[in-house]
Amino acid sequence: MSKRVICKEDVCIGCHLCEINCITAHSSYPHDIWKAFKLQKERPIARVLVEEKGETSFALSCRQCREPECVKSCLTGALRIDPVSGVVVLAQERCIGCWTCIVSCPYGAIRPSGGKRMVAAKCDLCQGIREVPACVAGCPNDALELADGREE
Repeated sequence: MSKRVICKEDVCIGCHLCEINCITAHSSYPHDIWKAFKLQKERPIARVLVEEKGETSFALSCRQCREPECVKSCLTGALRIDPVSGVVVLAQERCIGCWTCIVSCPYGAIRPSGGKRMVAAKCDLCQGIREVPACVAGCPNDALELADGREE
């Protein structure tokens, strides 16, 4: 069964700790925020982004769509659905940075990676890094939850 991160807007306070924990988890220092931000030469981008308008805020990340437009539009096959986990995964070594996935994602959940080699970056649910995504584990208000199922 596929999983995805959902955000409870009524609980999210827009603290951006999900972004900080995501950056740290994907850095060379996945358990040390200070080192991830001060020693990492090329800091990874957050694969979750806090959107805010007025007093409403929520964390935006990949919805793990049932029929993902990003996978359909990927020119190189860098994006695919993992047959075991059901997670939409990105093989950055295959990405050519054409941004068709960014344009095709209806939620705006894919971003350019930044750095020397600009490729796409998206939420990977911290697969291979942590058991629970860093954004979920580090949310102080439990506004983020790892839920079963895909976005329709």
